[in-house]
Amino acid sequence: MLPYFVREGLANLRRTTFSAVASTGAIAVALILVGTFGLVGYEASVVSDKLRAQAGQMEVFIQQDAPDTVQEALHARVQTLPSVAAAEFISHEEAAQIFRREFGEGAAAFEDPTFLPASIKVKMTPRHAHPDSMAHVADRVTEWRGVEEVVLNQDLLVRISQNRRVVHTVGLVLGGIVVLTAFFLVVNTIRLTIYARRLLIRTMKLVGATDRFVRRPFLVEGIVQGGLGGAVAGGVVWGLYRLFLQQIDPAPLSAQAEVGLVGGLLGAGILLGGIGAYVAARRFIQTIELH
Repeated sequence: MLPYFVREGLANLRRTTFSAVASTGAIAVALILVGTFGLVGYEASVVSDKLRAQAGQMEVFIQQDAPDTVQEALHARVQTLPSVAAAEFISHEEAAQIFRREFGEGAAAFEDPTFLPASIKVKMTPRHAHPDSMAHVADRVTEWRGVEEVVLNQDLLVRISQNRRVVHTVGLVLGGIVVLTAFFLVVNTIRLTIYARRLLIRTMKLVGATDRFVRRPFLVEGIVQGGLGGAVAGGVVWGLYRLFLQQIDPAPLSAQAEVGLVGGLLGAGILLGGIGAYVAARRFIQTIELH
C-alpha cells in the first residue's frame, strides 16, 4: 500500500504545481527566518555572556590599616565562596603599578600612588553573574572584618539581563508568527487540493475507502513539501552563516552544530508540512458529503 500513497502524493504535487511551489516556498522562507533568528539569538547570547562575564566581577577593597594576615585571610575566605570562580589579590604596590599604567602621564600628579588600598578582584561563576546574586555576595562580604568597600557594576548587569530577555522574547515571538503563517499556508494549500478533488474523494468514500486511506496521499504531499522547504532553508541558512555570521562570530559553531542546524531545519520542515497536511486533510475530508 505504501507505494500507492507515495505515487498518489507525488502525483498531487504535479497536478497542483503552482500551489505546491508556493507552499514549499512559504515553508522555506519561514524556516530561513527562524534559522536566522536562531543564529542571531545565539550570537546575542555569546556576546551577552562575554559582557556578563566582564561585568560579573567585583572588587573588594581592604582597609588601609589591615595587617597582612587579615589580607591573606580575606583572600582565602573569598576563594571559598561557592559563587566565586576566581579571586586575585592586588597589593598596594600592584595597585600603584596598575594606576600608573592606566593613567600614564596623568599619574605623575601623584608622587606616591601607594595610597591606593589593597584589593581582591573577584570573578563570579556564570551561574551567579547576575545582579541579585552579586548584590547578595557583596552585602555578605562587606560585613567581614578588614573590608573597606565592595564595588560592583550592578547597573550594567541589570541592563545586560534586560536586553538579553528582550532579544530572546522578540526572537521567539517573531519566529512563532512566521511559523504559524507558514503552517496556515500549508493547511490552506492542502485544503484547496482536496477541494479540487472532492468529487474523486466522494467516489472513493462511496466504494468503501476510509478517511484514513484517502488522507494518506495528502500527508505524503505535505511531508514532501515540508522536506523540500526544510532542505532549501537549511542550505540557505548554512550559506548565510558561512558568508557572514562566521566572520564576526566569537564562538564559531562546530561541525556537529552546523549539521544539527541543517538537520533541524530539515526535520522542522517535514514536521511542519506533515502536521499541516494532517490537519487540513482530516478536517476537510470529513466534511465531504456522500449524497
